[in-house]
Amino acid sequence: MRNGVVLFTSDRGITPAALARAAEDRGFDTIYVPEHTHIPVRREAAHPGTGDETLPDDRYLRTLDPWVSLATAAAVTSRIGLSTAVALPVESDPITLAKQIATLDHLSGGRVTIGAGFGWNTDELADHHVPAAKRRTVLKEYVEAMRALWTQEEASYDGEFVSFGPSWAYPKPAQAHIPLIIGAGGGPKTFRWIAENADGWMTTPTQQDIGANVEALKKAWADAGRDGAPDIRVLIAFRPDPADLAAWAEAGVTELIWGVPDKSEGEVLASLDRLATRLGLR
Repeated sequence: MRNGVVLFTSDRGITPAALARAAEDRGFDTIYVPEHTHIPVRREAAHPGTGDETLPDDRYLRTLDPWVSLATAAAVTSRIGLSTAVALPVESDPITLAKQIATLDHLSGGRVTIGAGFGWNTDELADHHVPAAKRRTVLKEYVEAMRALWTQEEASYDGEFVSFGPSWAYPKPAQAHIPLIIGAGGGPKTFRWIAENADGWMTTPTQQDIGANVEALKKAWADAGRDGAPDIRVLIAFRPDPADLAAWAEAGVTELIWGVPDKSEGEVLASLDRLATRLGLR
């Protein structure tokens, strides 16, 4: 299994570039950053962790832009993968977002993977004119439209939420296909969406029964007629024991994502050293 690190970025503590450079030097495979454009003060959406409208901490208010963050990381590294945990594509204009992601992939030499969510914060989505009941449909259209812009000489799209006529759009990504990993709670609806539209699944911090859910995703994948196997990434929310790691590897998990604190650079590098040693990366 590969090993990635996720930084809940904010306007304090270690920068994404400094973490990416250090993580690459220590043998980690991917750096992940999150996305929230803003947090409405008056809210009704329940946070998945707290169960109500309260937030666990103020980092949600202070999140850095993910694509700018990853661009700074790309500039100081040469190997480490660049991803999001998770981005919210439906909160951006799809044509502009396609350009940003294609540019990052082009300039980084094909290192981008999109970790995307449907959006638990429906109040945030509402400010972007995304109807909560249709957010999966909106994301599907965004993904299809961006893929058209990335792969077609003259791209066009005609959907309910995205529509544009024949257009030229360059650069094309360095990768022939930018992987899309969906970060969401496991379940039949999510796994069916992944099997039809994405390349894999990223667990949430509250996910239970990972092994059973992996098998359910594999079944949905096969039922959809997909070849190969889904890319499965586990967001570590507790310290797993060797039995957990062995079971996940046997189930087909492809990457473990380890959290690092948004603290000072010295504190984070010390934490990263301990983690790399424990994982046998250095």
